[in-house]
Amino acid sequence: MVDPDVRTGALRLGRVRDWLLGGSLLLALVVAVEFLVGWGALLAPWRELSPWLLAWLFLLTALSYGLRAVRVSDYFGARLAGRFPAVLRLSILHNTANNLLPMRAGELVFPWLMRRYFGQGLLDAAAALVWIRLLDLHFLALIGLLILQLGHPSWLWWLAGGLWILGLGVLIVLSGMGDSAKLAGAGRLRSILRRVLQAAPGDPWLIVRVYGWTALIWSLKFVAFTSLLRFFLPIDVWRLLAGVMGAELSSVLPFHGIAGSGSYELAAVAALAPLGVDPKLALAGAVNLHLFLLGSTLLLGALAFLLPKGARPAEARATAL
Repeated sequence: MVDPDVRTGALRLGRVRDWLLGGSLLLALVVAVEFLVGWGALLAPWRELSPWLLAWLFLLTALSYGLRAVRVSDYFGARLAGRFPAVLRLSILHNTANNLLPMRAGELVFPWLMRRYFGQGLLDAAAALVWIRLLDLHFLALIGLLILQLGHPSWLWWLAGGLWILGLGVLIVLSGMGDSAKLAGAGRLRSILRRVLQAAPGDPWLIVRVYGWTALIWSLKFVAFTSLLRFFLPIDVWRLLAGVMGAELSSVLPFHGIAGSGSYELAAVAALAPLGVDPKLALAGAVNLHLFLLGSTLLLGALAFLLPKGARPAEARATAL
């Protein structure tokens, strides 16, 4: 789902090959589920799920989407001041595209909408997104250490977590290299690397705030997803967390289906099976979790179109032409 203002050819949302591969993964998933579990048996537990619990988990998921917009606003500071509804619209549409389009083509939506709504340069917006994604991965690594601690308690995991958090100080050093560092490579590559370094959050208080938003975003999502997965797959919490982690990390696979279909489930099963979970049960739980994700994505994506974009600055209108 992308913004209705898209002009023909203005945004390239994946190659034909990506869509063909994504469609193949979707078809393979449908066939595999029917053959291994059966769609009727897989969907039957939904009838016993409390609507109030479902609404609560959806609210937690929606709140995590809202906090993504808060994080973007905080990251860009004064450039987005006073335009939070537009930032929220952008953030939800970006995540909707990410969840629906194959091969992570949805990431292109973020810099494109930043240019249309706020006049932000495409490269600068993309560079900022790189750092936001690195912060996401950094916090996911912390959750990985938590999973290890819950499954195999040891003081080493706490020590590793503390050192890992202290490593965020590297951002301060890197941000100062954008103007002064002598970067290797061709001229264009040097320019891109310099812009990426310049986009790093160098202010310590900004790093703390943005990382705090990142922690809240993922904590809410993991609470919601783990709670739902536990309904379909009653196993230990640390194993559930590992399954959700695997599913969320499916985006880094070299292949990514339409709406994540196939790759999402494969990654979840790959994380759960070595932990002693029956692959068929893991597959059923992963598919149901994915259905919740897609349902939430479609609903929030539709609601995002009700949010105002606000008046675009002159430079944004000029670049949009």
